[in-house]
Amino acid sequence: MFLWEAWQDLTLIILMIAAVASLVLGIKTEGIKEGWYDGASIAFAVILVIVVTAISDYKQSLQFQNLNEEKRNIHLEVIRGGRRIEVSIYDIVVGDVIPLNIGDQVPADGILITGHSLAIDESSMTGESKIVHKNSREPFLMSGCKVADGSGTMLVTGVGINTEWGLLMASISEDTGEETPLQVRLNGVATFIGIVGLTVALLVLIVLLVRYFTGHTKNFDGSPQFKAGKTKASTAVDGAIKILTVAVTIVVVAVPEGLPLAVTLTLAYSMRKMMRDKALVRRLSACETMGSATTICSDKTGTLTLNQMTIVEAYSGGQKIDPPDSKSQLPPILSSLLMEGIAQNTTGSVFVPEGGGDPEISGSPTEKAILGWAVKLGMNFDAVRSESSIIHVFPFNSEKKKGGVALQLPDSQVHIHWKGAAEIVLASCTEYINASGKIVPLDQDKVLFFKKSIEDMAASSLRCVAIAYRTYDMDKVPADEQQKTQWELPQDDLVLLAIVGIKDPCRPGVRDAVQLCKNAGVKVRMVTGDNPQTAKAIALECGILSSAEDAVEPNVIEGRVFRNYSDAERVEIAEKISVMGRSSPNDKLLFVQALKKRGHVVAVTGDGTNDAPALHEADIGLSMGIQGTEVAKESSDIIILDDNFASVVKVVRWGRSVYANIQKFIQFQLTVNVAALIINVVAAISSGDVPLNAVQLLWVNLIMDTLGALALATEPPTDHLMHRPPVGRREPLITNIMWRNLLIQAAYQVSVLLVLNFRGKSLLGLEHETPQRANKVKNTLIFNAFVLCQIFNEFNARKPDELNIFKGITKNHLFVVIVGITLVLQVIIIEFVGKFTSTVKLNWKQWLISAVIAIISWPLAAIGKLIPVPRTPLHKFFTKMFHRSGNSPSDR
Repeated sequence: MFLWEAWQDLTLIILMIAAVASLVLGIKTEGIKEGWYDGASIAFAVILVIVVTAISDYKQSLQFQNLNEEKRNIHLEVIRGGRRIEVSIYDIVVGDVIPLNIGDQVPADGILITGHSLAIDESSMTGESKIVHKNSREPFLMSGCKVADGSGTMLVTGVGINTEWGLLMASISEDTGEETPLQVRLNGVATFIGIVGLTVALLVLIVLLVRYFTGHTKNFDGSPQFKAGKTKASTAVDGAIKILTVAVTIVVVAVPEGLPLAVTLTLAYSMRKMMRDKALVRRLSACETMGSATTICSDKTGTLTLNQMTIVEAYSGGQKIDPPDSKSQLPPILSSLLMEGIAQNTTGSVFVPEGGGDPEISGSPTEKAILGWAVKLGMNFDAVRSESSIIHVFPFNSEKKKGGVALQLPDSQVHIHWKGAAEIVLASCTEYINASGKIVPLDQDKVLFFKKSIEDMAASSLRCVAIAYRTYDMDKVPADEQQKTQWELPQDDLVLLAIVGIKDPCRPGVRDAVQLCKNAGVKVRMVTGDNPQTAKAIALECGILSSAEDAVEPNVIEGRVFRNYSDAERVEIAEKISVMGRSSPNDKLLFVQALKKRGHVVAVTGDGTNDAPALHEADIGLSMGIQGTEVAKESSDIIILDDNFASVVKVVRWGRSVYANIQKFIQFQLTVNVAALIINVVAAISSGDVPLNAVQLLWVNLIMDTLGALALATEPPTDHLMHRPPVGRREPLITNIMWRNLLIQAAYQVSVLLVLNFRGKSLLGLEHETPQRANKVKNTLIFNAFVLCQIFNEFNARKPDELNIFKGITKNHLFVVIVGITLVLQVIIIEFVGKFTSTVKLNWKQWLISAVIAIISWPLAAIGKLIPVPRTPLHKFFTKMFHRSGNSPSDR
């Protein structure tokens, strides 16, 4: 299949036809012994190009196949033997019990065992966007659907191909043939160069045919190759085919097939390496867009912080509990209610091994911290849960910033427990339990005491969570199951049980990563659902805010304040915001939209289901691999597998590297294009012969396209990339620096090789040789010097704007290997397979001359880099000139 695709290239088909014609005519005119060389050489060169292209395409498809499998490899929790364990989606078996929460993907077909307000989005399966509520009457769950609300547990009844989703996916295959914006732009460049090459080749074809048939093309002895009425028809056709072959070969060199290949190679290479840097690319275009990012809106919890939470401060019974796990300071009634609320109002679990040992706590980091604290206070998780039954659950969501549960006790009492953001839960409380275990009103002094405690904890970068409860009449609880699912849990008149401060330390290396972004012209902004005080403290610790003086409005803003501004005001203020606290997912979306209107290329990190709109709206959506829900991952372009901000910065580096590597290759390729075209055109028009024949140009084409792309596309990113501003969206692909470099090299190569073409015999001391031999030596030296120039210029292309072109060369082993292979093959071509390439062996002096010509390109490049270039892109300069010349008559 890949060979067939590579073979579809029109220029290669024309060359194969030319090779067959050349083979037939060669054998006819020169006999089987000598006549097959020309045709066979072209055929071999074309087959080599096809095979190398096919192998390269095959490797890329394997690469994307592996990445697709990795994309689908979701890790999730299952309950086996009463214990929660994490497994891959591929390892789920029938009979597994799987907990489901908001944002999860249903991983297999199954039946609901228990569920609370469980709502499933089945649009991916049924095509209907209606949310379906699941209960004992409608318990069937289909894999591939998303949990829109609520929670529950399911029993797996079908996996893999035996599920509805599996049957559906088996009938369709995912298309990875998306074209990235850069590939589209490059195809435009390639088409333009191809048209120029085609025009030039047509010109050469006409000139050569006219010269040939008018008798101006001479043999080595000076006699014309074609004499009207005397030359045999077969000889004339042979001559015409050789001319056609030269013209077609000029097209082969002019058409840069290597450009699309270079993009594919550099993207595939970068994607593989980014996997090692803990970033899984879901959409190819994100790779390159990330290099243009001007601002990153990052979550706090788990991205900038470690997400390893422990409770370090606790307030309960109207006082501070010190140490926080001191059970003796809590009255029994308070302790009992607290444990009831923690054990039942949670998505986590505690598993105590049968043989004793430390309990295993599972759940989100916040849940684990609170459950761990309760275990230290003496909670027996299973025993507490068995003492009451759950009537209804209000799952925690990032909009309300709290979650609740309604419980029925054995004596038919109903307790409603709430847990969430401290100041939000505190605002709903009217009473608290004091140190002697009595429920007392929450007076103004106590409210101020608790508020001050929250502010102090937040200022110490602690995450504050409040736990509260209230009693409720059983009569008011809806009896009907349908009504129960719609029941809004009462959230007023709560009794405060405790406020805890959870320490979530900053990730090591985050401060350096933020500084690296600043140096690279990328502004890091924190958008968090946490208290603004906590957000401010962490932002100072991470370096997002440089000093406490910066921590004022509008640098630090609350979500609701931002939300209340008009559209125009939001766009105006968005630029100044560094930290947004207590933000809802909708605030995040509004913030992203405002920044985009300001012209920013925005990268956003998110983990919750509600982050999906912001992730989708952003130029690059980055979801979290550990904490992220499946819905968030589906909406994102890149998944950060370790949830670490430092990995986000690595993605920026790789994005810039992709762009830089493509530019290096374009500079290298255009130099060869320009030089080869000019040399052959000038020589063809002036003498009717070309120094670089079809087979030689096909070899140059192979070095230039496939091997060159492979060598330059796999350059690893350097720190130098992070010391320059982001690449603008409308910035030209070929910069002024690249134009300067390639024009200097092309001009040098053209002038030296044309001098050799016209004065080579005298300069190289070949006057005493026969004209035929002298011409062959001269053309071989031109070919050799031309190829060596390209090999040496490959080093120049590595560092377009740095003087030291060898910096970091030892890190790119592939580059060194490819240059070595190219050199060895060039020696073999010149010294051993001359019959096929129409070359002759060169002596050591001629090799030395070729090497010196090539080496001069290094100091020449260094001198060229000292020439300043204007900031205005070249195409804009020409556009201005064109406009001026177009307007001048009317001005007069």
